[in-house]
Amino acid sequence: MEGFLGGAYPWVKAFHIIAVIAWMAGMLYLPRLFAYHVDAAPGSQQSETFKVMERRLLRGIINPAMILVFLLGGMLFLERGAGIWTEGWWHVKLGAVLVLSGLHGWLSRWRRAFAEDRNTKSARFYKIVNEVPAVLMVIIVIMVVVKPF
Repeated sequence: MEGFLGGAYPWVKAFHIIAVIAWMAGMLYLPRLFAYHVDAAPGSQQSETFKVMERRLLRGIINPAMILVFLLGGMLFLERGAGIWTEGWWHVKLGAVLVLSGLHGWLSRWRRAFAEDRNTKSARFYKIVNEVPAVLMVIIVIMVVVKPF
């Protein structure tokens, strides 16, 4: 018996994975841009270029990709049904996705600070933050593929 997605299920899943890849690419790149932006003098041509790059990355790729991840992931969740709530891997995956979403919010906030020339954080801080999405990605992929519990 097929769920409500019917034959569209593999397409929804494929586009969900594509959206996840786009979201992760942006989430890995934006903190690196911040780490380089720290060294640019406020108001300089280099700083203004970073501002444009950061805004376009967030608004043009990261935000739309996250929206698609949640829309398509929600469809996949509904396809699975309520039984998924009894599976431990699902709780860990969902928790990691929520932490990643929270980081997305912080990245948006830090981008605004750079746009207003009021960043107070160091390049080292952003280089450390740059590792967080990678760790979360590993957790999420292992939970979805291996389903260890």
